[in-house]
Amino acid sequence: MHNKPQLFHPQAKAALADPELRANFRGAMDYLRDKRQSVFNDPHEESAIRDRSEAIRQRCLSKLPTLLEQLETKCIANGIRVHWAENVEQANALFADIIQSHGGTLAVKGKSMVSEEIELNHAMKKVGIDCLESDMGEYIVQLGDETPSHIIMPAIHKNKQQVAQLFTEHVPGFKHTLDVDSLIQTGRNVLREKFRSAHIGISGVNFAVAETGTLCLVENEGNGRMCTTVPDVHIAITGIEKVVEFLADVPPLFSALTRSATGQTITTYFNMISGPRKNGELDGPKEVHLVLLDNGRSQAFADEEMRKTLQCIRCGACMNHCPVYTRVGGHAYGTVYPGPIGQIISPHMMGLEATQDLPTASSLCGACGEVCPVRIPIPEMLLRLRREAKQDPRPGVPALRGQGAAKSNLEAFAWRSFGLVARYPALYRMSSWCATRLRGLIPSKLGPWTRCRTAPKPAAKTLRELMAKRNK
Repeated sequence: MHNKPQLFHPQAKAALADPELRANFRGAMDYLRDKRQSVFNDPHEESAIRDRSEAIRQRCLSKLPTLLEQLETKCIANGIRVHWAENVEQANALFADIIQSHGGTLAVKGKSMVSEEIELNHAMKKVGIDCLESDMGEYIVQLGDETPSHIIMPAIHKNKQQVAQLFTEHVPGFKHTLDVDSLIQTGRNVLREKFRSAHIGISGVNFAVAETGTLCLVENEGNGRMCTTVPDVHIAITGIEKVVEFLADVPPLFSALTRSATGQTITTYFNMISGPRKNGELDGPKEVHLVLLDNGRSQAFADEEMRKTLQCIRCGACMNHCPVYTRVGGHAYGTVYPGPIGQIISPHMMGLEATQDLPTASSLCGACGEVCPVRIPIPEMLLRLRREAKQDPRPGVPALRGQGAAKSNLEAFAWRSFGLVARYPALYRMSSWCATRLRGLIPSKLGPWTRCRTAPKPAAKTLRELMAKRNK
């Protein structure tokens, strides 16, 4: 199942009509919000953590070009081979070259949203390389030929009955059960055999430290550690915005990430990778590669306001608190990054031609901005993208890819007409008088507006007439 952002409206409608999906998300979102609240029960501490995390991300982004060069230098000194990819095609070509140069045909993957962004599994399959997801949620999604519906919990849209059915269809020898522990153990048994036979391990990166050339990886299942230590070759991929200046920047961001994502004070595993296996060491990969991906991030960086999009640490808190996402789920958006953060980052990666409907898929309630651990002003950025989707580039402001894609001549004419009427009092009064007298001619169906609303009808008399009558 691979949805498209251009079809957001019908996809959202289908999701709203699925009671099982609605129930799955309702329970999961309530649980995650309660968990977050339990570890942020002191508002002063929460505010301090968010303030510090925002300051760190903004400082690092302000030095991004320099830090990326420093990261490359340090990584190379540590024995990590660094590769740069401007777009999806270049990234996939790099992966294919590295894997094929080692004669690899099977790669095991830790959880990585950036690998989802470049559709790595599908690209590798085209050149005869199988990529097996080792994160339990990603493994379930892969079995169902789906995409993740959440950036932290990929299979959050499925319940245990659906998972058991998937295992029955795809895992040889599986005995049907609804016991969650047994289902997880079944997946682990399959994956452990793959770890032993795979020569390539693939992972994402949560934080890349420029000071030391260290790749930090946050996880709970241990599969990330297996992917980065058991295979002979480890390939990590990350967006260029994930670089931080100092190792000391990591603990505050780590605390903000785990609390906001899963309501944990700390995750089960925190991996710090600074190079391949050294002489005398008994484990670890013989080669480590780092792929740094742009894919539209430079466009966001070039715009001072939109640059704040890159502060994101991929915790998913904005999704868990969004009244739209919690009802339609991630697949309705048709993008790798769904929910509020996806609405502001996907236009840079895919262009406004494809994503013009996403910034409008928000109630602008502000919940996403209130819980963001790095204080990204998501509502304000949604408003900016709504304008950019309908307006031509402005002088002195960097143009977004696909800007003006949602421009409507009819809408523009309507606003120009209203502006003309509003500028001249006599014309405004005459228009208001006509609207009240002709109120019965307004149709009951007014396109999308009346799909879930009653058609507006002017009052019998204008406010000016009512006030004049009262004053008499």
